[in-house]
Amino acid sequence: MGIKIIANNKKAYHDYFIEDTWEAGLVLTGTEIKSIRDGKVSLKESFCRIRNGEAFIDNMNISVYEQGNRFNHDPTRSRKLLLHRLEIEKISKRVEERGYTLIATKLYLKGGRAKVEVGVGKGKHLYDKRETLKRQQANRESERAIREHRDG
Repeated sequence: MGIKIIANNKKAYHDYFIEDTWEAGLVLTGTEIKSIRDGKVSLKESFCRIRNGEAFIDNMNISVYEQGNRFNHDPTRSRKLLLHRLEIEKISKRVEERGYTLIATKLYLKGGRAKVEVGVGKGKHLYDKRETLKRQQANRESERAIREHRDG
């Protein structure tokens, strides 16, 4: 049962401190899953919310399937996330706290089914983002120096 990652939301990790993650299924139409398998998905502008005890992902862009006909789907429609009731209750309690939000971090195929990894995160300030970028750049430079030292 392999996992094939279709889309990552790098912006989520850049803009938020992701604290907890959950795996959720998606309610999709036939042309949507075909577009996902082709890799024509963007999580960049997507966000999740809980309405009436159900979780939804909004603004996730699944491109129109080329071989689809008049039954093709709306690319940015709201899609239901499949989570257990207790998970939804736990998530909604966290999201009600000030500063926390629910974000889609990854979309992947697991056993032929589309899954979304959703995370509860707290927004980063501008100085947090700068600090993260500095740390990543320092790690890259040290890795490069180690590699050059080892090879040279």
